[in-house]
Amino acid sequence: NSRSHDLLHMMSFPPEEKTDNDPKHTSKRAKSWFQTNRIQVMEWPAQSPDLNPIENLWADIKNAVHEAKPRNAEELWNVIQLSGAAIPVDRCQELVNSMHHRCEAVIRNRGYATKY
Repeated sequence: NSRSHDLLHMMSFPPEEKTDNDPKHTSKRAKSWFQTNRIQVMEWPAQSPDLNPIENLWADIKNAVHEAKPRNAEELWNVIQLSGAAIPVDRCQELVNSMHHRCEAVIRNRGYATKY
């Protein structure tokens, strides 16, 4: 069936990771880990636009943490868990639906920053 064919196809290639060129992803230690675990890292230009909607959700959680002003690690963890669990499905769907507009904005800006 199609599903098992897709799985076999994925398994026939080495795992691949896309990083955003953040120094913690390009350090010697990170590179060594990827190499040890036989994970190929995709070439990705520095300063490339990040169209991944998960970044918007991380920003939502970051804002919740900022508003809550946790005083210790336990409070911080609680805010992170609660704010993450409270993200409405509609918010996620809105971000997925915005992908077409995100891609158009990147093309219009010739790869430079967008409002996303």
